[in-house]
Amino acid sequence: MSEPIDLVVFDLGGVLVQIVRAWGEAHARAGLTHHPIAEDAAFLARRAPLLNALSVGHIAPVEYYAGVAEASDGVYTPDDIQRSHLAWHWAEYPGVDAAVEAIEAAGVLTGALSNTSEPHWADLRGPDTRYPTVARLRHAVASHLAGILKPDTAIYRAFEEASGVPAARLLFFDDLPENVEAARSLGWRAERIDPAGDTAGQIWAALRQHGVLE
Repeated sequence: MSEPIDLVVFDLGGVLVQIVRAWGEAHARAGLTHHPIAEDAAFLARRAPLLNALSVGHIAPVEYYAGVAEASDGVYTPDDIQRSHLAWHWAEYPGVDAAVEAIEAAGVLTGALSNTSEPHWADLRGPDTRYPTVARLRHAVASHLAGILKPDTAIYRAFEEASGVPAARLLFFDDLPENVEAARSLGWRAERIDPAGDTAGQIWAALRQHGVLE
């Protein structure tokens, strides 16, 4: 018989929080004038290492904004990059609040394990957040604070240490298959959430499957 789940861990974007899936979508949501660079592979390749550096806390947000603007050869200003970065997410998925409330009502802890950045984390978890379900999660490990990105197994171990809950008693939800597989490789129970579907419904079904809820 499987051990009971003591803590349910959520990735944020694509699981609890609605996000864009590509830079071009963020560009549009930021209200910037359409430009072919938003889908330009060379520009996106230059942006990628800067985003990774921001996401593990190796550069500050202002350095990221300036660096990506420079990588665009003047198409973007640092303010444009900041606006696009902050347009990446906009609301919680409908119904996820009730799922998290039910988990807590069942006496099970909740947590977050997210590849993120300082500006996103402040928006998602800050005192004036628009994301109350995210803000209530008790145990939270963020890539920019841990200095590690999923699917590196070290960040999962960091979560275990921070929460004090062993792998076998953790249930994890993520939208990326590689992150789910990394968790499973360490003995976590983990399920992929398809952000194109009913995220809350998928969470409810998995909670029942793993015995968190009846």
